[in-house]
Amino acid sequence: MKANLVVIALLTLAAAGSAYAQHQATGVVTKIDQNKVTIKHGPVQSLRWPSMTMAFTVKDKALMDKLGKDRKVDFEFKQEGKDYVITAVK
Repeated sequence: MKANLVVIALLTLAAAGSAYAQHQATGVVTKIDQNKVTIKHGPVQSLRWPSMTMAFTVKDKALMDKLGKDRKVDFEFKQEGKDYVITAVK
Protein backbone atom coordinates (compact mmCIF):
# COMPACT_ATOMS: atom_id res chain seq x y z
CA MET A 1 0.00 0.00 0.00
CA LYS A 2 2.76 2.42 0.96
CA ALA A 3 4.63 1.67 -2.26
CA ASN A 4 1.49 2.43 -4.29
CA LEU A 5 1.13 5.80 -2.58
CA VAL A 6 4.75 6.65 -3.34
CA VAL A 7 4.29 5.76 -7.01
CA ILE A 8 1.10 7.84 -7.21
CA ALA A 9 2.84 10.80 -5.55
CA LEU A 10 5.78 10.60 -7.98
CA LEU A 11 3.49 10.39 -11.01
CA THR A 12 1.50 13.37 -9.75
CA LEU A 13 4.68 15.43 -9.31
CA ALA A 14 5.93 14.45 -12.75
CA ALA A 15 2.64 15.47 -14.37
CA ALA A 16 2.61 18.79 -12.52
CA GLY A 17 6.20 19.49 -13.56
CA SER A 18 5.50 18.81 -17.23
CA ALA A 19 2.78 21.48 -17.22
CA TYR A 20 5.48 24.08 -16.49
CA ALA A 21 8.16 22.61 -18.74
CA GLN A 22 9.56 24.59 -21.64
CA HIS A 23 9.81 22.76 -24.94
CA GLN A 24 11.86 23.64 -28.02
CA ALA A 25 11.21 23.15 -31.71
CA THR A 26 12.18 24.43 -35.15
CA GLY A 27 9.65 24.98 -37.89
CA VAL A 28 8.14 27.15 -40.60
CA VAL A 29 5.22 29.50 -39.96
CA THR A 30 2.35 28.58 -42.29
CA LYS A 31 -0.47 30.78 -40.98
CA ILE A 32 -0.93 33.76 -38.67
CA ASP A 33 -4.17 34.77 -36.93
CA GLN A 34 -4.82 37.36 -34.21
CA ASN A 35 -3.31 35.44 -31.29
CA LYS A 36 -2.53 32.12 -32.97
CA VAL A 37 0.21 30.99 -35.29
CA THR A 38 0.36 27.69 -37.17
CA ILE A 39 3.81 26.14 -37.48
CA LYS A 40 4.95 23.09 -39.42
CA HIS A 41 7.59 21.91 -36.94
CA GLY A 42 10.08 19.11 -36.56
CA PRO A 43 10.09 16.56 -33.74
CA VAL A 44 9.79 17.81 -30.15
CA GLN A 45 12.04 15.48 -28.17
CA SER A 46 10.85 16.57 -24.70
CA LEU A 47 7.27 15.57 -25.56
CA ARG A 48 8.18 12.66 -27.84
CA TRP A 49 6.19 14.30 -30.63
CA PRO A 50 6.86 13.56 -34.29
CA SER A 51 6.98 16.31 -36.91
CA MET A 52 3.57 17.89 -37.42
CA THR A 53 1.69 21.09 -38.21
CA MET A 54 -0.20 22.68 -35.34
CA ALA A 55 -1.49 25.97 -33.98
CA PHE A 56 0.17 27.70 -31.04
CA THR A 57 -1.16 30.57 -28.95
CA VAL A 58 0.90 33.78 -28.81
CA LYS A 59 0.16 35.85 -25.69
CA ASP A 60 3.15 38.20 -26.02
CA LYS A 61 2.31 40.44 -28.97
CA ALA A 62 5.99 41.45 -29.34
CA LEU A 63 6.71 37.88 -30.47
CA MET A 64 4.34 38.24 -33.44
CA ASP A 65 6.94 40.41 -35.24
CA LYS A 66 9.30 37.43 -35.26
CA LEU A 67 6.67 35.06 -36.65
CA GLY A 68 6.22 36.13 -40.27
CA LYS A 69 4.51 33.76 -42.70
CA ASP A 70 6.92 31.32 -44.37
CA ARG A 71 9.65 32.28 -41.88
CA LYS A 72 11.79 29.50 -40.37
CA VAL A 73 11.91 29.89 -36.59
CA ASP A 74 13.43 28.27 -33.54
CA PHE A 75 10.91 28.64 -30.74
CA GLU A 76 10.11 27.66 -27.19
CA PHE A 77 6.66 26.89 -25.86
CA LYS A 78 4.85 25.55 -22.82
CA GLN A 79 1.49 23.99 -22.16
CA GLU A 80 -1.15 26.10 -20.43
CA GLY A 81 -4.29 24.05 -19.96
CA LYS A 82 -5.24 22.77 -23.40
CA ASP A 83 -3.18 25.43 -25.22
CA TYR A 84 0.46 25.39 -26.26
CA VAL A 85 1.82 28.92 -25.81
CA ILE A 86 4.92 30.28 -27.54
CA THR A 87 7.22 31.88 -24.97
CA ALA A 88 10.32 32.72 -27.07
CA VAL A 89 11.31 33.00 -30.72
CA LYS A 90 14.86 33.04 -32.10
